[in-house]
Amino acid sequence: MATEQSTQYIFLVDDEPIQNEMLKDYISERFDYQIKTYESGEDAMKDMHLNPVIVVLDFHLNSHLPSAKNGVAVLKMIKEAHPEVQVIMLSGQDKLEVAVDSMKHGAYDYVIKGETAFSRMENIFRNIDELTNLRSVNANYKKMVTFLGVVIALIVAASIYFVPKISSN
Repeated sequence: MATEQSTQYIFLVDDEPIQNEMLKDYISERFDYQIKTYESGEDAMKDMHLNPVIVVLDFHLNSHLPSAKNGVAVLKMIKEAHPEVQVIMLSGQDKLEVAVDSMKHGAYDYVIKGETAFSRMENIFRNIDELTNLRSVNANYKKMVTFLGVVIALIVAASIYFVPKISSN
């Protein structure tokens, strides 16, 4: 994974510590990310200055802290402040309206907790890695095209300015 930032973070936000640890172990075996876990979205928001590449966010975040915001509310906060961050909702909610609401507010994907959830997450991470790499390549191509345009403009300007002077001598 190549980006300008040397340390790439993934934030795992779930109020169930066991879920966070299992997913952290699974991801760390397969990817080279720095992984930080949080029990609430509010705690994760305090570290958003670390510019995580991915935030995995549970829908229900208030089983231990009744005043904690739910996943969609945290998703909205993340997307408002950091629209480039890819947010994956990981939830036990098997309701279409919850998934649609998450996607409507900018979630990259919605994964239902279950036996295939981690392998699905792995595929999503690989897709995000590829998307990130393609964006980086695209940005480099844009810089190169801009540079070439400037060089060509300078050559044209120089030929217009210098050629008549040379031929008149």
